[in-house]
Amino acid sequence: MRMALVVLAAAIACGSSVRAADIAAGKAKAELCVGCHGEGGISQMENIPSLAAQPDQFIQWQLVFFRAGTRKNEQMQPIVEQLNNEDIRNLGAYYASLPPPKPRDDDDPELSKKGAQAAVGRRCASCHTDSYAGTKGVARLAGQREEYLVKALRDYKTSVRAGGAMAAMADVAFPLSEEEIEALAHYLAHL
Repeated sequence: MRMALVVLAAAIACGSSVRAADIAAGKAKAELCVGCHGEGGISQMENIPSLAAQPDQFIQWQLVFFRAGTRKNEQMQPIVEQLNNEDIRNLGAYYASLPPPKPRDDDDPELSKKGAQAAVGRRCASCHTDSYAGTKGVARLAGQREEYLVKALRDYKTSVRAGGAMAAMADVAFPLSEEEIEALAHYLAHL
């Protein structure tokens, strides 16, 4: 199964018949996503991530994981089953082209300070970049919905969530206390 995913992802990213992604086509296809992920990729729904400014390859990988069933979500499954490789490339390009969510006012600077310390201690920037904007196949964390970040960290900690960085994220999340998870999520959401 893993080999099939690697081959599928490689075909998406490097296939010989691959054309340049079409942002306009991605925007049109993203109409399927607006109900949950929001206009312009900015989620207004609890526990639903914002997709705006996520790295192109990250979006593509996550869609491939959902489509292959290695990442599970009952709302996503019927949608991703309809997507072909070109749709996935176009959606990745579209969401990567959008401006990121605007930073929210930090209502608890002390919690953010604890979160910043947790981020340094767990070396989050080594994968997610110093600005937490993500890169290539690594998620943007800056400005993401706080409760979604808490859920994602809990899911990695308990091995509920798997994906391309499963082992790395499980290693990082497993030793986090609940207080560190909440502080880290608060800090990243307010960047």
